[in-house]
Amino acid sequence: KSSYGAGRLGTSASDILTTELFKTGAFILVERAQLKQVLGEQALGQAGAVKPETAAQAGKVLGLNALVTGSISQFGVSTGGADYGVYKQKIQTAKCTVDVRVVDASTGQLLFAESGKGEFERKAQEVFGLGTRAGYDETLGQEALRSAITKFMDNLVQQLQTVEWTGRVASVSGNDIYINVGRGAGLKLGDTLVVQTLGKEIFDPQTKLLLGREEGVIKGELTVSGYVGDKLTKARARAGTGFQVNDMVKVK
Repeated sequence: KSSYGAGRLGTSASDILTTELFKTGAFILVERAQLKQVLGEQALGQAGAVKPETAAQAGKVLGLNALVTGSISQFGVSTGGADYGVYKQKIQTAKCTVDVRVVDASTGQLLFAESGKGEFERKAQEVFGLGTRAGYDETLGQEALRSAITKFMDNLVQQLQTVEWTGRVASVSGNDIYINVGRGAGLKLGDTLVVQTLGKEIFDPQTKLLLGREEGVIKGELTVSGYVGDKLTKARARAGTGFQVNDMVKVK
């Protein structure tokens, strides 16, 4: 931590980014605390980096399609102002640069990288010794972070929406199939879903990194029929048989 509270800036940036993504209504979000609980802090890497094997593991365990990571690469606060005797003005300016990356959660490959610069200024005035005395306020840094993050939000959302959505079969009960996503995934009543097996993983022969999967065998189709709480979608089999837990589900 520094005198400017920089030790808490990373948490603030994460909270702001999570809020902005949630407000779009287009994504199901899994926060770092959940990743840490499942994968462990060390697996998440340092300075916002995500190891390819970690991304692939997260995709398997938590059913993620993409990971969003980032770091605050620059941050500083400058103080200026003017002194006219009876009248004094103090100006504090916070500036920062935030870097963000989107990683494919099945292969660990980098899909998108962007940076945003933000700045926020606060003034305090005194007349005859009366008025506002400006010490450092952490909201100064938080507002600079918000300014930086909003600079790349539109591009970030567009890139995330190009990632193909997939889900998993969570439970099978007769003709009722339960999918591991809820209403927030954007699935609508009557939507048609395609169910297929998970294709064989393909690894790079030199780096041993996961490159992707073979196309799985299509088992059939489902029709979205309802929701169970916030985390499950109920569907009815309309064609095919042999649906099993962990089969992949895509929108037709």
